[in-house]
Amino acid sequence: MRPLDTALNSQQERYVRNESLFREVNERIAEVNEGFEVAGQTDFLCECGRNQCLETVQLSRPEYEAVRAEGDRFVVRPGHEVESVERVLERHKTYLVVEKIGEAGDESEVLDPRS
Repeated sequence: MRPLDTALNSQQERYVRNESLFREVNERIAEVNEGFEVAGQTDFLCECGRNQCLETVQLSRPEYEAVRAEGDRFVVRPGHEVESVERVLERHKTYLVVEKIGEAGDESEVLDPRS
């Protein structure tokens, strides 16, 4: 894994890495659900970068796949978005779809397990 660009400060760097870790966990959840052919809503971890966040969001497999179609997009709980590194693309009742911007977006794509 290459180091983050120096344009990101240490807080932003930690935030992007935490989000990427939660996204990897959600990838495993999605794989297990696919293997067991789970239908309907599934609890996924909030992909915010907060160290202590263990909140979940409920998404269907197609909703999750729509977010994952782009390597710089994440699903977070409302109020967990951080304007310095992301912008809100979609607002749903229990979750937001955010897109990383600038250097954070570039790094998110590099850390994307699907790329």
